[in-house]
Amino acid sequence: MAKKGNKQKKYRAEFKISVIMDMRENHMGYRETARKYGLVTSSMGGAISTLHRWERIYLEEGAAGLMEERRGRKSTGRPLEMELEYLKKLDALIRAEEERNGRKPK
Repeated sequence: MAKKGNKQKKYRAEFKISVIMDMRENHMGYRETARKYGLVTSSMGGAISTLHRWERIYLEEGAAGLMEERRGRKSTGRPLEMELEYLKKLDALIRAEEERNGRKPK
């Protein structure tokens, strides 16, 4: 993860695929591959973990997996908020109907 104020480097899917293919075809290690492609960062561990992640994605999902944007958080809150709003409106309608019919609201 990039430190505050530093932008993360974004690599194109074609580059990631070519790096992983070259690494696997030529039986290179992560450190050697990182040096060859200039992925060396201030800490070599960052480049190695990046290559490891790319390789895992490639092996599990194929080349298409490397084309998917994975940074940032996925939005999950909106459907729940909509459901809560719907339930509140439904409750208000039921209460109004009960009051019109002379029943006590719950």
